[in-house]
Amino acid sequence: MKSVVDMDPDVARRLFEEGAFLVLLGVPQGTELGIDCKSWRVGPRFKGVKMIPPGLHFLHYCPAYPPSQGGEVGPKTGLFLTLKPREILLASWNPQEEDLDFSASQDEEEVSRTRANLRDLDPFLGPYPYEVMRKWVSLTDRLSQELVDNLQPLSGRVCAFSDIIPETEFRYTKDRAEQPRNDTACQSMKEGLDRLPRMKQREGTELRFSVIPQKTYPPGATPAEITKCSLDLSYALETVLEKNYTVQPLNLLGELQFAFVCFLIGNVYEGFEYWKRLLALLCRSEEAMRKRKELYLGLIAVLYHQLGEIPPDFFVDIVSQNNFLTSTLQDFFQFASGPGIDGTLRKRAEKFKAHLTKKFRWDFDADLDDCAPMVVELPEGFTLE
Repeated sequence: MKSVVDMDPDVARRLFEEGAFLVLLGVPQGTELGIDCKSWRVGPRFKGVKMIPPGLHFLHYCPAYPPSQGGEVGPKTGLFLTLKPREILLASWNPQEEDLDFSASQDEEEVSRTRANLRDLDPFLGPYPYEVMRKWVSLTDRLSQELVDNLQPLSGRVCAFSDIIPETEFRYTKDRAEQPRNDTACQSMKEGLDRLPRMKQREGTELRFSVIPQKTYPPGATPAEITKCSLDLSYALETVLEKNYTVQPLNLLGELQFAFVCFLIGNVYEGFEYWKRLLALLCRSEEAMRKRKELYLGLIAVLYHQLGEIPPDFFVDIVSQNNFLTSTLQDFFQFASGPGIDGTLRKRAEKFKAHLTKKFRWDFDADLDDCAPMVVELPEGFTLE
């Protein structure tokens, strides 16, 4: 962590006066714990984080296992917190659940006692890593606690691995008797798969993203309308907005940010899959682009910061599968240069296209038939401003 000594004195004084406190007791040494875009290994003196800027934050941690159990860290768990100025949140580590228990924060006497004891606690509290604050805000400026509450699991925990249980509990002999026998060799792969118990995600642990309709056209659509709605996904996009964000359409960008943070920081692959689907829906909605200028100006800003945080080799390994990102953005830039598009949006899209071409050397004007992003060979000494 960056020390208070290294921080700008005015910033340090303001955070000291207005910052919130996370007092985290009993976290095992070696646990990987972080807040927002920064993480570190917990040492023997660690008891929490101080000088946290008020607002929305993402606390995340991976439990550490002793050498007798391999000495590795477990899967990541995260939770979103909205902190008020000078607020104190108390939590203690539950070794059985391998999770933080925040029930002490509901005890006003305990909170008051901790506040009176802050001077003694101070040497054991690490300062918030202020150097990541600008990055964190750029990734979550459309995300509110209300939106988080609607999207995160009912359990309040965002987990890297799904908590799955059998669809049938097998509490009774009859249930077990109806299951396929496992005391003989399988004759085929299908038979082996059929013998496995059917699993489901534990209720309350699912991320609650908006449902993107599988059918992109209205009921009773003609073949011509089906073709049109398959090329221009505006009907499907408007369906999502009408169902979830009638009052605040730009909150859809907050959902895009939520999915991205869950993936990038929370290690939730489901977040990446949903981010891809929602991005494709937005980028391939030509009619919506003509009538929802503010939504698409906001989308460019959100994508600018998101793509700036992903390592370049990430695109080679994951995003470039089936050429998803380049083909999706190619459609977006094509629509953004079409008739009826607001002039400000058109210019912003052109600048964004030039920025990505320079940063990743992608050619959005070529036919994208290969699986890897197209590379632009720029003349020596030529730069795109």
